Amino acid sequence: MRFARVDQNPVARWWWTVDRWSLAALSLLVGFGALMSMAASPPVAERLGYDPLHFATRHLVTVPIALAVMFWVSLQPPRTIRRVAFVGFGIAMALLALTFLIGAEIKGARRWINLPGFSLQPSEFVKPTFTIVSAWLFAEQKQRPGFQGNVISIALFLMLMGMLVKQPDLGMAVVVAIVWFAQFFMAGLRLYWVVAGGLAGLGGLAGAYLWLPHVTSRINRFLDPAAGDSYQVNRSMEAFINGGLWGRGPGEGRIKDVLPDAHADFVFAVAGEEFGVVFCVLLVGLFAFIVLRGFSRLVQENNLFVLLSATGLLIQFGLQAIINMASTLHLIPTKGMTLPFLSYGGSSMLAISLGMGMMLALTRRRLSGGDL
Repeated sequence: MRFARVDQNPVARWWWTVDRWSLAALSLLVGFGALMSMAASPPVAERLGYDPLHFATRHLVTVPIALAVMFWVSLQPPRTIRRVAFVGFGIAMALLALTFLIGAEIKGARRWINLPGFSLQPSEFVKPTFTIVSAWLFAEQKQRPGFQGNVISIALFLMLMGMLVKQPDLGMAVVVAIVWFAQFFMAGLRLYWVVAGGLAGLGGLAGAYLWLPHVTSRINRFLDPAAGDSYQVNRSMEAFINGGLWGRGPGEGRIKDVLPDAHADFVFAVAGEEFGVVFCVLLVGLFAFIVLRGFSRLVQENNLFVLLSATGLLIQFGLQAIINMASTLHLIPTKGMTLPFLSYGGSSMLAISLGMGMMLALTRRRLSGGDL
């Protein structure tokens, strides 16, 4: 792309102010995701009675839509990002509530709403939009002490946590809680409240272990693989062993033929078998680069809303990747969470594209006094 620096059309201004390194890294992840979809999904589709390219085709159709969302959102000023987040959060919360009435129950959880041609997971869109809404509430309280932004944010947070636990979706609840507490801490939350929040989180996890059977089962299997069915994790570890340093080659993996979620939650294992440890390290490096590069763009940021919003989005992105890869490597109990841009899942890809578009928009270079 070639634009003169004096060109004032929106795309030219975007090109000269967006972080092109982050944009390139995100584009690489999207490309690797398309590659992994072609490699991992055909055996899963055949086992389910679909055409071999069923999941790959749906993934590749979603990619240009996701890129368009990320591009359009990254063009917007912070003020528009705020408006999009408020509208999106309201819609996502309404749809999240509808999952309890008309949601499809899959593996004991009601997280999806079946629509003509696809399934929608509202909680995926709650994550980035709630991050922006909370950042604005915290920032407004700092700027206008009479405004009860913290109280409103706490109320929204508790309502959201209740709905996520009710589904149940403990992994999503943990990600949202960590991001929200990180933003609250940056906004000036006193240290003793941070400690109290940490203790409350540990108490919540203990309660989940005691009263949610699927959580109990996953933790027990993590601590003692003989305590239950650890089939997917065992096959995942076998995939990394088979792949070695350089992998068996594209399409040559065998574990994907017997791994139920090879195209989704365990796509990292397929990457390990077919492309090897070197490729997996490259993926980890890309995720780390995007997060650290984003933080570096915020070092001199003096707008609290922008700082809290972008930091929350980056933590959310990195944390989701860590949880997926760590569970695949049996470093934490298994959790059904997608690997950003690589796992199959239209809701996940579109929501992550929305979040990363917001991050790119908020980390663009702006003149002092620009549109906030």
